[in-house]
Amino acid sequence: MGLSTAEIQSRIEALGPWFHNIEIGGVRTAPNHFLGDYPHQKFRKFADAIPADLSGKSVLDIGCNAGFYSIEMKRRGAERVLGIDFDDKYLNQARFAAEVAEADIEFAKLSVYDVGALGEKFDLVIFMGVLYHLRHPLLALDLIREHVAGDLMLFQSMQRGSTEILPLEGNYPFTDTHMFDEPGYPKLHFIEHRYADDPTNWWAPNSAAAEAMLRSSGFAIVSHPEAEVYLCRVAERPYGAEPVYPHKGARQ
Repeated sequence: MGLSTAEIQSRIEALGPWFHNIEIGGVRTAPNHFLGDYPHQKFRKFADAIPADLSGKSVLDIGCNAGFYSIEMKRRGAERVLGIDFDDKYLNQARFAAEVAEADIEFAKLSVYDVGALGEKFDLVIFMGVLYHLRHPLLALDLIREHVAGDLMLFQSMQRGSTEILPLEGNYPFTDTHMFDEPGYPKLHFIEHRYADDPTNWWAPNSAAAEAMLRSSGFAIVSHPEAEVYLCRVAERPYGAEPVYPHKGARQ
């Protein structure tokens, strides 16, 4: 791109603040991130779970933020990478980061609830750090499964509560209530106001809920390489889990 270090630094500051700490032309976008070198230090813990060679593959990065994962997938040789987000600030950051990295990546402003408008399936869908920001998380998973997930999905959600997974029966009588009080029963904790000073944090599943929601939406868990992170593959939905969409426009 031919920008000097001073010019890159100036652009980074103008586009800030950044949530992704990305090295752009030798300059870090968020060197004082409260989570450290994020998301790189997290990614390296599960990077081996994703195919190292994505040649000929297509990737959809939902909630791409500043484009860290989009750029990483392009570095693995993905033929096509599309990053979507609903925040113009993040999309502007991502476009700049990709431009300096000379990575041929498409970015578009789109809600996860509107992924059906893309009209295509992707070999790998990245759905990291988004679910707990959504008012309708199960709907989002259903729409991803129906419209854009062609094979693999890399998933992550903030989790709170127990990491225990309670073995469950396929059905319980109406009078049985004891399992609801078990720490390992699937639970979604609803955040009415704020958590971590973020008004967009709506839900915090426990581990059992995260896994159950994935299965219910038609994703088989292939591996669980790091806390909160799952590599999934498109599978059949369990009997009775066919989604019922709340409004006519949701189904593309």
